[in-house]
Amino acid sequence: MEILEVLIIGAGPIGLNCALEAEKNQLNYLIIEKGTIVNSLYHYPLYMRFFSTADKLEIAGTPFITSSPKPGRQDALEYYQGIARQRELKINLYERVLNISKNEIFEVETSKGKYLAKNIIIATGFYDIPNLLNIPGENLPKVKHYYTEPYPYAKQKIVVVGASNSAVDAALETYRKGAEVTMIIKGSEISKSVKYWVKPDIENRIAEGSIKAYFNAEMVEIKNNSVIFKDELGKIHEIENDFVLAMTGYLPDFEFLKNSGIQLKDENLRPIYNPETMETNIENLYLAGVVCGGKDTHLWFIENSRIHAEMIMKDILNKN
Repeated sequence: MEILEVLIIGAGPIGLNCALEAEKNQLNYLIIEKGTIVNSLYHYPLYMRFFSTADKLEIAGTPFITSSPKPGRQDALEYYQGIARQRELKINLYERVLNISKNEIFEVETSKGKYLAKNIIIATGFYDIPNLLNIPGENLPKVKHYYTEPYPYAKQKIVVVGASNSAVDAALETYRKGAEVTMIIKGSEISKSVKYWVKPDIENRIAEGSIKAYFNAEMVEIKNNSVIFKDELGKIHEIENDFVLAMTGYLPDFEFLKNSGIQLKDENLRPIYNPETMETNIENLYLAGVVCGGKDTHLWFIENSRIHAEMIMKDILNKN
């Protein structure tokens, strides 16, 4: 069986960048991806726009050309998948990694086979596991942890849980397509991280009463035709409801990290790694991208984690 120099788990922007850096340094590599190329971006809301400008999303020195000041989901899909096609990157798609074990080298078991590798890079992001509310009724079909577009919610009574970018986008878009929108927000205000050109819009819609918002509030239960929540005074409310959009964020696959032998620390379950090389407590097992932040998924993003690929390859080459 062929022994790979580098096996990369995840074909997101950072995983692709790691592959390009491995290719540049003439290291034999393979990417294994459970979905399509940049799978998380594919599942983003259809009309999502990035906070970053196009140049901050570029990888491997390849220009990201777009007519918009802020590129959208489709722009990003064209860019990253275009690079994968043009550079003929070695990617196995729709193949899930099941287990990583190590003796002298790594043995990786997937849904389609087994691989041997000297070095592994985990670049799996965080978009696959919703941060659950853990309340009765959350498993009802009316509850959605992913939002794609507003049209299914026209003339419906919608509860949006959360106050970050995804929650604000869902609230505004569904409201403008005729939904009756109520926001249940755990904190005292709309998140400061909300895109600066969107934040005044949601705050004005709340102020004028077009979108109802309960701050310092907490969901208690979801029923077939209603939801129950507690306001900041502790008073219990029950309102009619057709759909719940629980935009409460997402988490890395901590079980996969732990099963791979990676140690996690503090209440945010941040994985242990060397910040100069990105190597974990397991020798030759590296992390790249958002997965490095544990529960704090706002620490790392495309713009500031592109450098991880170069750091990792430098360490691998130094060891060789």
